Amino acid sequence: MTRRARLHPHVTTVTTDDGLVLLDERGGRYWQLNTTAAAILDHLARGSDPHTTAEHLVSRYGITREQAESDVHTFLEQLRSTGLLTSAPDDDRPPG
Repeated sequence: MTRRARLHPHVTTVTTDDGLVLLDERGGRYWQLNTTAAAILDHLARGSDPHTTAEHLVSRYGITREQAESDVHTFLEQLRSTGLLTSAPDDDRPPG
């Protein structure tokens, strides 16, 4: 079962015209997400798995499936490595 992406309670979000701003209240660090990254986070937070989220990027932006899957995977890894997530969807990308 795929888990929804959930930001830590210490992360505050503000929607902007250019995407989304995340504030990690523990250290006062900000992250600016562009509209693509904000869309990825929104899809994952609503329960989409990484593959389905990548398919959305393919249809919305006309990029290749490989690029979209790489973008979603990289974004998830960045959120994990910065400690902004309490949980994240399983990365069930097909191999290759």
